[in-house]
Parts: sequence; C-alpha cells; structure tokens
Amino acid sequence: MKTVSASILGLALTAVPAAAQAQNAGATDTRDFAVIGSVPTLCSGGTLTGGGQTFDLGVLVNTTTGLLRTDLSASARTLVGSFCTQRSTISINATPMTAQSFTATPPAGFSRSVDYTATASGWTATPASFRTSAASNAAASQTRDTPFTGDIAVSVADFATTGGNTLRLVADTVYRGTITVVITGAN
Repeated sequence: MKTVSASILGLALTAVPAAAQAQNAGATDTRDFAVIGSVPTLCSGGTLTGGGQTFDLGVLVNTTTGLLRTDLSASARTLVGSFCTQRSTISINATPMTAQSFTATPPAGFSRSVDYTATASGWTATPASFRTSAASNAAASQTRDTPFTGDIAVSVADFATTGGNTLRLVADTVYRGTITVVITGAN
C-alpha cells in the first residue's frame, strides 16, 4: 500500500504544475524580441571638387613694382558630401606661403613669405577661419551640436607680404603654404 500511496502522491504533484500552466494560458501569448545594432562615430571630409587640391595663384607680384599683387584670388575648393554622425568640430589650420628654394634670410627690403586667411564654410553657422600671421586663431575651430551632412567650401583670401606690404618678394619658382581641414566627432 505504501507503493500505491507514493504513486498517487507523485501523480498529484505532477498534475499541479500542469493545472497552474492551464490557468496562465490564453488565446494569445506575446513575446518581445530586441533588435539591436550600433552606429560608430563616423566623419568624412567628402570628395574634393572645384579644381583639385591646389590653389594656384600664378605670379604673386606685380612685375612692374615687384610688390605683392593686390588682386590675388582663387576659386574656392568644395568638399562635397562631407558628414559626421554626431556632434562635431571643424578645424582649419594654415601655414604661410614660403619660398621653397630661397631658404636664407632675405636681404633688407625683401621677404620670402606671404600671409593669407584660409576659411572653411558651410559646416557651421560661423565659418572656421585661420590667419597665418595671427598670434592666435580662436575662430579656427567651430563646433556643431548635431550630426550633419553637406558641403564645405575651402577658400583663401587677404594676401599680405610677411613683414609688410612695402617689402618685395625674393624670386623663387615655388611659394608654398598648406591648408588643413579636420572634422572630428565630439562627445
């Protein structure tokens, strides 16, 4: 009889969970599943258009006076399709145009360097701007609080002979400066 009692007790115990399950079951049952992924910080300077990576100003001086031309200009270069997937900072840096072959100290009345302003506009309401002759360039970095995609126009202007516009430039086949534009994702 003990064996029979144990079997009936075992049946009763296994029947309870089934009964409890039957009470929870309904006509429908819902399960939610998460679908997840991530997007890293991505920033791209885009594709360069508008004449390549060189601002070719041609002959820098007035060939009659030897002084820096006052009409120097170059078309802007455009970085098309630039983007950053989060808050970002655009920065611009530039170096003066310097004579590449004539590297000695120029004689009195001459200079071997031309200053200018480089500007990157379109990314922020206030363009990032860098003056090569300035002691500091607070406007060289500008922050955008939202992700952005668009074009950046890079331009050069306001040319001046380093040391003063009454100085003549030494002869050199290449005066070269560099402009660097950086887009950085910011936290």
